Amino acid sequence: MAELFTGSVAVVGLGYIGLPTAVMLATRGIDVTGVDIDPRIVDAVAEGEAPFAEPDLAAALRGAVASKMLHTSATVPHADAYIIAVPTPFNADHTADLSYVRTAAEQVAEQLRGGEIVVLESTSPPGTTEQVSRWIADRRPDLHLPHDEGLADVHVAHCPERVLPGRIMVEMVTNDRVVGGITPTSAERAAAIYRVFCQGEICLTDASSAEMAKLVENAYRDVNIAFANELSYISDELGLDVWEVIRLANRHPRVDILNPGPGVGGHCIAVDPWFIVGASPDSAKLIRTAREINDSKPNYVAQQAIDKCARFREPTIACLGLTFKANVDDIRESPALQVVELIAKALPDVEILLADPFVTEVPDTLQGYERVRMERCRDAIAAADIVIELVDHDQFRSLSRSLLAGKVVYDTRGLWR
Repeated sequence: MAELFTGSVAVVGLGYIGLPTAVMLATRGIDVTGVDIDPRIVDAVAEGEAPFAEPDLAAALRGAVASKMLHTSATVPHADAYIIAVPTPFNADHTADLSYVRTAAEQVAEQLRGGEIVVLESTSPPGTTEQVSRWIADRRPDLHLPHDEGLADVHVAHCPERVLPGRIMVEMVTNDRVVGGITPTSAERAAAIYRVFCQGEICLTDASSAEMAKLVENAYRDVNIAFANELSYISDELGLDVWEVIRLANRHPRVDILNPGPGVGGHCIAVDPWFIVGASPDSAKLIRTAREINDSKPNYVAQQAIDKCARFREPTIACLGLTFKANVDDIRESPALQVVELIAKALPDVEILLADPFVTEVPDTLQGYERVRMERCRDAIAAADIVIELVDHDQFRSLSRSLLAGKVVYDTRGLWR
């Protein structure tokens, strides 16, 4: 039987991946310390309160805290293993910002005594895990050996997350995992941690291949979404219904075109392909083009909405949905939010009513617009001249079509066809 990890773990970063990972380990008897620089998150988790909505997370978190297997800290403690799950945003030039990863690696380095496992979960360009080992070695030269041997008794590896928001607690258990080590021993030692809760197959490889595999997964999806979004541009130009065109094309047994939307959001698909472009800018032509198509879609949608306002003297717009995908509360890189911002900027005197069952307050980026406010969905529709459907939440899908009578409707998700 494959080895299972039994030591203590420090999870650095208690976001959408770090916290569920910490909870998964703690509920299976592993002593876990969750570390975060945000004191509000540290305090909330310590009280068993989830700082974001995710099905099944809150109950599992309360159980982990009650069992005293999950603790929190604002600083990195000593542990037998470390999982780094901090943000990796991109810079203005679309290169990866690894500053959070570097800070975490250096803080971990201060606690190493020898024999520990350090796993980078943050999605990163190929070579980042190797760089993490160098940052650790620079901070702790007393542990350093020639680089191809890694660090003395410190095993550095990469295990990218591959879960879907809204299903994180399920897919963290059932999905296969890829674990890439700086050395084969590092990969095997890191895999022992994930065997504690992962029922899927754990595939061992080198660190850079693991990093690239995660980027490729999301770039593949981005390219397919871009195809659908480009079809929506072409269909509009030709006066065709893109939803009908796709429905008919998908009758072919080997065709499965995705549906278009207002853009691509979230911290994965909207970000990860740029890491491939940054790693190989001359060769990643298709991936770059797909990113550009999907990045352009919010501007296109906003302009379409602005054009529809021309027929009204003082229109009221209802924008339904602010999150980056359906049935979650995550607004990171949300194309829906970008659309609303663009409309508000172009039409500062127009009243814009926002409705989203998962968002209770006007997001920070819209706080400066006096005529933008949150409303209940039905109230927003009733007061609006123009209804823009931006996120396919189940609540919107179930709305009676009679509510839309007499309204100008712009359905960017094909929800009400």
